[in-house]
Amino acid sequence: MTILSIITLLITLVVLAAIPSASVALVVTRSVTHGIRNGILVACGIVLGDLIFVALAILGMSVLAETMGSFFVILRYLGGAYLIWLGIGLVRSRGTVNLVSPDRSKLSLLASFVSGFLLTLGDIKAILFYASLFPAFVDMSSLRVSDIVGIVAVTILAVGSVKILYACSAQRIAQRLQSEKAHKLTQTTAGICMLGAGAYVVTKG
Repeated sequence: MTILSIITLLITLVVLAAIPSASVALVVTRSVTHGIRNGILVACGIVLGDLIFVALAILGMSVLAETMGSFFVILRYLGGAYLIWLGIGLVRSRGTVNLVSPDRSKLSLLASFVSGFLLTLGDIKAILFYASLFPAFVDMSSLRVSDIVGIVAVTILAVGSVKILYACSAQRIAQRLQSEKAHKLTQTTAGICMLGAGAYVVTKG
């Protein structure tokens, strides 16, 4: 890969990662309701899921992914159900939850990481996206170890930095919304976003 192709790939992935989506909604919600650390761990789970798709795309295993379609469908339903469950909990909340009180329990942190990971793996279309994206930046027929290292590094940097930025920004905004009405409005809005994202993940083809 040339320097120009690396920079172009980085910019492309940054823009795509920044577009509002179910993953962005999950990062923001976990950060606001459980603390920045949870939002960052969601981002880490998303990055790990992306790296698996990157590996499959690089190894030319999109056919394998298609044969495992039922497995990915199950993951998609699990991810969507989790988002819906989060949304219902937020909407039904009476505003007694302290949005800026971080939850550092091991169970909460693990749940955040796993939710980001499952949500990403549930999107089988992502592997086809990566499989079609990389050939535009590197000759897949003559892929070198340095190219693979570059692609992995760019993916981690682009996706991880954008999602973590979302997590940090969401918590700072929440810290400015201290009133009970603001709590309720923020939770309800986040809950609706989670419900919509969950419904999209479950029903999309």
